Amino acid sequence: MTTDAPAEPQRKKPTRLRRRKDFVRASEIGARLSARLFTLQMAGQGGPGEAAPAGEARFGLTVTKKVAGAVGRNRIRRRLKEALRVSGDLGARPGRDYVFVARRAALDAPFADIVTQMAEGFARIDERSAGKARRNKKDRPAAS
Repeated sequence: MTTDAPAEPQRKKPTRLRRRKDFVRASEIGARLSARLFTLQMAGQGGPGEAAPAGEARFGLTVTKKVAGAVGRNRIRRRLKEALRVSGDLGARPGRDYVFVARRAALDAPFADIVTQMAEGFARIDERSAGKARRNKKDRPAAS
């Protein structure tokens, strides 16, 4: 007996951050947003003084040993990766690196809450970084 249920459309896996320097750059120079399930960090993909490439958004996940044991950390990481995969980019901007630093609450939170907080996080961090850029531009002395 076969079922003719429509198959779920194949979603492309999000591009992952692989190098430590990208994680460190997002942590040091990027914008930061705290949520209940994670802290979201964002930085442009180019280094200081470089133009940001127009590539797709990249994502990194960090779960520290303070959060849980190995099994718990892996489960949190799998849940965050699946939330990114299922929901697409959720408003992540091209040319940016995003790092999720998970919290213990992500282990037991309903999956829908994870997806919702990711979407809200992308929107809020984008607003925050745009506001910071406007303030920095306004605060600069006029060139003569």
